[in-house]
Parts: sequence; C-alpha cells; structure tokens
Amino acid sequence: MSAPLLRRLPTTLVNRIAAGEVVERPASAVKELVENAIDAGAHRIAVTLKEGGRTFISVVDDGVGMSAEELQLAVERHCTSKLPDDDLTHINTLGFRGEALPSIASVSRFTITSRPAGAESAWSLEIDGGAKAEPRPAAHPAGTRVEVRDLFFATPARLKFLKEPRTESGHVADAMRRLAMAHPVIAFRLESEERALIDLAAAPPSLLEDGDAARLARLGAIMGREFADNALAIDANREGFRLSGFAGLPTLNRPTGQHQYLFVNGRPVRDKLLAGAVRGAYQDFLARDRHPMVALFLEAPPEMVDVNVHPAKTEVRFRDAGIVRGLIVGALRTALAAAGHRASTTVSDAALGAFRPHTGYSNALPLGHSGGGSFIPRGLAEAAAQFMAPLDGLSARVEMPTGEIANGNYPLGVARAQLHETYIVAQTDQGVVIVDQHAAHERLLHEKLKNQLEADGVKRQALLLPEVVELGEDGARRLAARAAELAEMGLVLEPFGLGAVVVRETPAVLGEVDLQGLVRDLADELAEMGDHLALKEKVEQVCGTLACHTSVRAGRRLTVEEMNALLRQMEATPHSGQCNHGRPTYVELKLADIERLFGRR
Repeated sequence: MSAPLLRRLPTTLVNRIAAGEVVERPASAVKELVENAIDAGAHRIAVTLKEGGRTFISVVDDGVGMSAEELQLAVERHCTSKLPDDDLTHINTLGFRGEALPSIASVSRFTITSRPAGAESAWSLEIDGGAKAEPRPAAHPAGTRVEVRDLFFATPARLKFLKEPRTESGHVADAMRRLAMAHPVIAFRLESEERALIDLAAAPPSLLEDGDAARLARLGAIMGREFADNALAIDANREGFRLSGFAGLPTLNRPTGQHQYLFVNGRPVRDKLLAGAVRGAYQDFLARDRHPMVALFLEAPPEMVDVNVHPAKTEVRFRDAGIVRGLIVGALRTALAAAGHRASTTVSDAALGAFRPHTGYSNALPLGHSGGGSFIPRGLAEAAAQFMAPLDGLSARVEMPTGEIANGNYPLGVARAQLHETYIVAQTDQGVVIVDQHAAHERLLHEKLKNQLEADGVKRQALLLPEVVELGEDGARRLAARAAELAEMGLVLEPFGLGAVVVRETPAVLGEVDLQGLVRDLADELAEMGDHLALKEKVEQVCGTLACHTSVRAGRRLTVEEMNALLRQMEATPHSGQCNHGRPTYVELKLADIERLFGRR
C-alpha cells in the first residue's frame, strides 16, 4: 500500500484547527471579541448571552468601526491592523494574531456589522460555518456589533465538552471581569437570559485625574468593598519595569488563589512565575492553605516580554524573569511592612457582628417597687447597689501599673485582664484591644529568629540531656542532609541509628520547646520543599515552624507585667498584626462601636 500524498489542507479545516486553540468555549470567543472592542477604542461594551453562549453571543461596542472592505479582510486568517511594522517584539494591543474572527466564524453562524464614525451607512457580513457571503448595507450606529449563533454547530463533538449554561456564563463573566479591571475608563455590561451579570459604569471624570482612585473603585466593584477597604497601594519600578495595583492585607485571605489577578501591559494573564512571586511575598504571613487577594499590573518594555506564546494569549514569557520576580516580591513586602499594625476591617467587623444585645428578658427586672408589683428584699437591694458602685482605685483613664498614663505612645493600650488564660484584654484611649497571646508571641519569636539569622546566626543552647526523635528512614535522611543549614538556624542534630535523629542544641531564644513535634514538622516541610531548595530560601517558613512550637501557649496564665511586656513588644515589632498563618493577633473595638451596641449612639 502506497503512502498518502502530501496535500494542502482546505482553508475551512485550517480555520477549525485554529478555532480549537483560540475558541475553547463561549468565554474564549467573548474574550477575543471584547479585546477587539478595547483595541478599537470603545468606551462602552455590551455582551448578551443565551444558553451560556451556546446558542447566541452578541458583542456591541462604540469603537472606530470598519468599512465594507475592512470587514472582508477582518474575517480572513492573519489579517490585522495591529502589526503595522510586522514586529512581534513590540506589541501594544491585546490582539495581534488575526485569528479570532475567522476561527469563531468557522465554527458558528457569524454576523458582523460595523460603521465607522462619519460614514453614511453601516455594512454587514455573514459567514455560515466558514462560508462567507458578500457585504451588504445595514442600519447601525457608529461602532461594531458581532453576533455568534449556534457556536460549534460545525464541530458537533466540541459541544459535548461544554458545561451547563450557568457554568459557561460564569466563565464568560470571569473573563469580562478581568478585562474590566484593567480598563476602568470603559463601561462593561453582561446580560444572560435577560439578567445582568455585570454592569460596570466607566470611571467618572472626578476619578480619572487620579488613576489609582479609578482603578481601586473598579476593583472594589468587582472584588468587593472589603478588598477596597483593606487594600495596600503598590507602586514600584526596577530596570524599566513598573508594578502598580493593590494587594490585600494578610488578614484578608481566601482558601484558593481565585482572587489573584495579574496583568501584563493591560493583558490578563495566568502566569506561574507571577503567581509564585505573590506566594513568596506572603509566605511569611499566611499558612500554606490560605491565599491573599491581589490585583497587580505590570508594565514591561514590549521587547522584554513575549506574549506570542499561545493563541489564547493568556501566557507570557519574560526575557529576565529574575527582575520581574524580585520586583513583585520586593514591592509587596515593602507595602506589607509599611502597613505596620493595620489589620483587616473584616476582623473587627466580624467581632462586632458576633456581639448581640441581650434581649432575653421581656420586662426589666425590678430593683424596687414597681407599681403594685413585688419588691426586692432589703439585703438583696443593698447588695445590688454595692455591685453597681464604682470600684475603688479604678480610674477612667488608662494607666500603667507604675501610674504612667498611656497615650498615643501605646497604641495597643494597657492590659486590664486575661480571659480563659488565652486572651489579653487591653484598654486604649479609643476603645478595647483583645489579643490572642499565642498568635502574638509566635510572631514576635518569628521576627526575632529572622533578625538573628540575618545578623550573625541564631544563638544556641546545649541540651542537658540530648533528645532522640523517631522519624522513619526518609525523614531522618532529609534532616541529616540539611544538618549544617539547620545548625545555622540554631538547631543542632545528627543521625541516631536507622530512622531517628538526636537533637543536641536548640535556638536559645526559644526556651522550652516541644522537640518531638518541632522536628517532625520540619521533616514534613523538607519533604514538601524538595531537596533542591536551600533552607535559606525558605527561612520564613522554617522560622515560623520554630516559633509556632515555642510561643506562649493558650491556657498559660500571665501576670500583668507579662501581658504589658507582650503588648509593648508587639508595638515595636513589624508585622505583629497577624501571626505566621495569616490569622489576626489582635482585634480592636472602637469605643464608638461599643457604645452603639448598647444604644448610646
């Protein structure tokens, strides 16, 4: 049997192959069409769906529009107005490949109608599964309207991979939100089954003068008011790259990374390098299963970034990835450090929400005669009066044990009580602070260990009786292989038979420590890190593990002096507003909010 002859594939088949890369689902088609509208200078973009985009997609914009001749070229493969110099190293638009329209048209019943500003009439062009008709005059305002009916009718097998309409509509909404974040000067609207899923007005003129304000307003409308209230502004430059945007406080975190939005030159991207840099910047503040909320915008010289990696244009490559990673990590850590003790408003809001006025009694309890009702016996009435009297020596002012008045120098106030041997209650000029003693001390130890390590190594103390920890062969091998690095962090150990290690010295700053739990946790973390990573690259994580096992435990009773000492150390320590796992170390309740709870305001 002879081999089949080489041949050129039919144009319609080539377009359908390209459609498999560009048009994965209705959201892919909408993304391409909306990007075209943005490139066309639109100020308003409206999208309409039916059955999640399976049977009908409409994208209408008020951009520059196209003539009849341009319409015919626009639906041909690799025809575009966005590469005037044929230079793929200087791409300044969202689209540039010239594949979207012909690919979408090849697998649907496609109609495009457009009118340039000032033209006498619009022109419309229909394509049915790749078969193109001639343009004809139409009525349409300035701008462009694209209608996509029966998506994938020409490739029925693709329909089987689509999800239910609500799921597909959700993917469309996500794609549009990402584009809307990067372009606050454009109004976006998405309707599905006559229901508005997105309705974002363009930034008003009053905000346009301040780009950050316009961007934050758009991000707040999409990511929620709590993000806008708890976002840190980012603005940093390095070797021609500029990073801007907003990052949420560590205490505002989520169980997944879905609320991390990254943009390169206005293009929404999903890039492992950028996502890894964000994770690295927050690893000192969040547990591994929690993720921050961020929206970061990277402006890069076009020749330093390759966006022509994949037809979907959601991946990029950088000529020098190290610069980009360093810029992101440095900018985020600088912003987090500058935030100081600022905590997420959601923490105090949740605390206030947990309080409810006591309404268990329908009538006030009588403290004397009440009409013709009963009265309290004399002894009980006297006891009640004594209970309500001010306590001796209690001043309305905040005083230190030495009598010194606490003022602005003590933002966390003065300790007044310890509840359940776990929480410190402190009084400030403006209200009340409740501190989780374990979480707070964990952060203080963490920072102290890091500072010692950066200076001249962690000071060690020898154990009077070395302790043997059983780990299993793999765990013991991992620790023994990193013994020299662990010694720099103050933990001296060595192999002890098969599957065990013996610990001889520990970091002096830690004091008493649960060595069994600590060493086992370190072995588990080494397994997760992989053998190729140096511990110094994971110093925050290792220090966090050391601190967690040695901090003041919940259940330990503290003296007033110990509680106040802890508060003063917190005030002098960076990042003490949250522990190493992203949980808040304290909650502040303003006096005005407390008064509202009791109806005083």
